[in-house]
Amino acid sequence: MKIIKNEKLITRNGKIGQYTSIGALVVLGAGMYISFKKPEFFIYSMLSLVVGFIMTQIGMYMGNRWGRSPRPDEKIDSGLKGLHSEFNMYHYASPVSHLLVGPSGVWVLIPYHQQGKISYTKNRWKMSGGGFLQGYMRIFGQESIGRPDIDAENEVRTLNKFFAKKLDGTFTPEIKPILVFTNDKVELDVSDSPIPAMKLKQLKEFMRQGAKNRALSASQIEEITSLFDEA
Repeated sequence: MKIIKNEKLITRNGKIGQYTSIGALVVLGAGMYISFKKPEFFIYSMLSLVVGFIMTQIGMYMGNRWGRSPRPDEKIDSGLKGLHSEFNMYHYASPVSHLLVGPSGVWVLIPYHQQGKISYTKNRWKMSGGGFLQGYMRIFGQESIGRPDIDAENEVRTLNKFFAKKLDGTFTPEIKPILVFTNDKVELDVSDSPIPAMKLKQLKEFMRQGAKNRALSASQIEEITSLFDEA
């Protein structure tokens, strides 16, 4: 498997997350100091706390995506290690964050690191368990499962627009999203999900089985991957 990463973007965003988190602590600390030592400047204290909270949320989001070790891209690479050389894995080097192109087709990978129980029932995604810390983080929207269906739809739409512009109607590959849960402690009950969803350890075999039917020929894979080499 060939792996292509935008290392500069990963490094830059990781630093942004780190610096934002540090800045948030400074701003929150200043707000607390003002509230206790300078009560006459209460409005500035409240403003600092609001700004600090927003910076904390940004820092946590950036940290989860770019600063967490191992990062989502590193986990995916580890899980797919040994996949056939015809597969090409793009991390932040295509219009979508994680793209796999190979004999089994064009796949948009959407990773989730949450643990606990993830279920899909009655057209809704639900998440429970995961321990006290994850429950606490969900209150602030950092560990929520969100709307995977919308995430997948947006990613597929973005890539479809790219192909429509670049392929000039020669052929239009089907783009398929897949939800990948990278935490070994996650429990899935997603048999009714309209989108394929699985643990990371199942992903390689899933792609191998799909490759047996050859959704894409070698020439089609080359045509698609050449678009990202030009980007």
